[in-house]
Amino acid sequence: MREESGRLDRGDGVELAWRRIAGRGPGPGVGMVFLGGFRSDMTGTKAEELAAFCAATGRAFLRFDYSGHGASGGEFEAGSIGRWAADAEAVIGALTEGPQVLVGSSMGGWISLLLARRQPERVAALVGIAAAPDFTLRIEAALAPEARESLEREGVWHRPSAYGDPYPITSGLLEDGRQNLVLDGPLTLDLPVRLLQGQQDPDVPWETALDIAEAMTGQDVQVLLVKDGDHRLSRPQDLRLLRRVVEDLLPVE
Repeated sequence: MREESGRLDRGDGVELAWRRIAGRGPGPGVGMVFLGGFRSDMTGTKAEELAAFCAATGRAFLRFDYSGHGASGGEFEAGSIGRWAADAEAVIGALTEGPQVLVGSSMGGWISLLLARRQPERVAALVGIAAAPDFTLRIEAALAPEARESLEREGVWHRPSAYGDPYPITSGLLEDGRQNLVLDGPLTLDLPVRLLQGQQDPDVPWETALDIAEAMTGQDVQVLLVKDGDHRLSRPQDLRLLRRVVEDLLPVE
């Protein structure tokens, strides 16, 4: 099936880039939404794999870039967890119908949990790929004195990254993160949850997946640990695992 693309004005002049496969009718059915990670975009390997799966099976699929990411407008430094969650809510509300399987990679896993708490009727299931809820707390805890000084003096610190150029961590991001924590109490969600996590992940401790599972009040929760898996989980064998997981969650239509 053909994928269409466009831009959505979120209401303040900032346009969010998206791509969508409409899916096979009649009716909305259950679709899938991919939520990318921090400083990533919608053209990554996992998003492409899911788009190919949905195109081949006639399943509705939506992917997009948060503001300040990829092809979307806005400045990255102006973003925050709450702002990017609002971006996701706006795009999903405008471009999907009915319940969706939310597939969240890294930061996208945090955002998917926020969305599920806010609109549980719109979420059929959750899939986390190295899901990183509350990761700003880990960043804060590990700040060196010079990083803290930079944040206090300039409001931003450029954190070295193994994936490219250093990326800006703003004081606003850290403050907003504290307002959007999800692992500070029970996650009252009764829906299927699948958590894929590499045990060689240098960015998200693999025990985080166990913490998410423990916080869930629902019982249909599975953690799939990949012993030699890294943070991206984008190798061919990782993508095959992801495909098996989403195939199991999506009902046959």
